[in-house]
Amino acid sequence: MERSVLKFLSLAIGAAITAVGGTAIAQYSSVEEQAYERIASDGVIELRQYEPMIIAQTIHAGPRERALAAGFRRLADYIFAEDRPGAEIAMTSPVLQDQAEAIAMTAPVMQDGVGQGAWRTRFVMPRQYTMATLPAAPDYIQLQEVPTRTVAAITFSGRAGSEELGRQERALREWIETNGFEVIGGAEYAFYDAPMVPGPLRRNEVMIEVSTNE
Repeated sequence: MERSVLKFLSLAIGAAITAVGGTAIAQYSSVEEQAYERIASDGVIELRQYEPMIIAQTIHAGPRERALAAGFRRLADYIFAEDRPGAEIAMTSPVLQDQAEAIAMTAPVMQDGVGQGAWRTRFVMPRQYTMATLPAAPDYIQLQEVPTRTVAAITFSGRAGSEELGRQERALREWIETNGFEVIGGAEYAFYDAPMVPGPLRRNEVMIEVSTNE
């Protein structure tokens, strides 16, 4: 194939990706995000106080990426009324994921693929809902109230593979230790964008709950 044709195809594909990404960003710009107050900031790291919230969560065993995809599908079926009667629940951002070994297994772990460990995937429910007004969830999804909490968060772009998440978590833990905060929770990963959003435009975070000893 001639070089000019290859160049044309490359430009066309690039334009298509940009258009798709732009559409996704426009759609997600109106999605409700977790409400928090910024207490302090230091470059890409922030100390935040989150308002109380209600989350829907499910747990899957297996590799992190596969567990996230499986958990997302289960939770999406709940909020979009695929596995229950009633109206849909609006999507919020971000999608949250953390390791579930320390979580009391009051519901069955959803086995999905092979690998060690279990992963919890969580959606934050829109602020308009209470535990009483949310639709009843199936057995494999738990609804839970989360109280006010203080969180240190580091923000970064890209595809957020496990290696990059680990690197960002180490940087965040170093910042927490340097600034004298006490870690009181495990690392939680936050993903803000649809899969079709290009890596450089994506927003990801690692968050760790801390005590400021105030």
